[in-house]
Amino acid sequence: MTPKNNIIIGIIIALLVVASYNVDANPVDFVQGLPNLGIIAEEMLEVESKYIPTALWTMFETIQMAFIGTIVGVAIALPLSMFAARNLNSKYVYAPIRALLAAIRTFPSILWAILFVIMVGLGPFAGVLAIIMYTIGFVAKLQYEAIETIDSDPMDAVSSIGVSKWQLIRYVVIPESASHLLSQMLYMFDYNVRQTSILGLVGAGGIGFYIINYIKFFEYGKAAVFMLVVLAAVLVIDWVSVKIRDKYIIKSQHGMEVTAKSN
Repeated sequence: MTPKNNIIIGIIIALLVVASYNVDANPVDFVQGLPNLGIIAEEMLEVESKYIPTALWTMFETIQMAFIGTIVGVAIALPLSMFAARNLNSKYVYAPIRALLAAIRTFPSILWAILFVIMVGLGPFAGVLAIIMYTIGFVAKLQYEAIETIDSDPMDAVSSIGVSKWQLIRYVVIPESASHLLSQMLYMFDYNVRQTSILGLVGAGGIGFYIINYIKFFEYGKAAVFMLVVLAAVLVIDWVSVKIRDKYIIKSQHGMEVTAKSN
């Protein structure tokens, strides 16, 4: 390693030590707290199976919330990403749109959930609205970054024949960025299922409402049932996502590489 790299590593370590001191990160406290974790784990092993039907139903509600939030959020984010792309618009168009998206991303989904609980009351609808807002902010950003990486040659070729911007988007931009969009949708749905599981903390519905309340009253055996259902659902979603990626995204990218080589 060069002296420059050693200096950079030394600075990072020094900053880590200072930051750890400022946030009271004490490894001794962690070690001393391990027995408490063992007590909680022991209580969680006493799973109360009679709560499984309730856990399954609330997990189904959670998945529905995440599904609606993801689909609606992506539907709104897609046109916004078109306006936010620098290679499609002037700075007078993309700059304010990016500022709006940055403002949306400023707040995590749980803060959006608090806002919507105040607006529409307790329940899953507030959670759905929170997930929609969170999805808009992040999918739009990821998508306009994907649009900006599109090869300029096909865009220039299509633009040279006098097509409208809508036709350029329809026949070049969307097909070229479709695999990125599908990947982003799968990621956001997976993330939103996990995120929706904690929105119950503020009364925004979903399985998190039960988990938080049982933990609050130290009923770890009951909470364990709901947490295991969340784990099972996440594993199934991960498996389905892998299958979809293998079938549509990876094959699509392979087909594009073959086409490029043949040309």
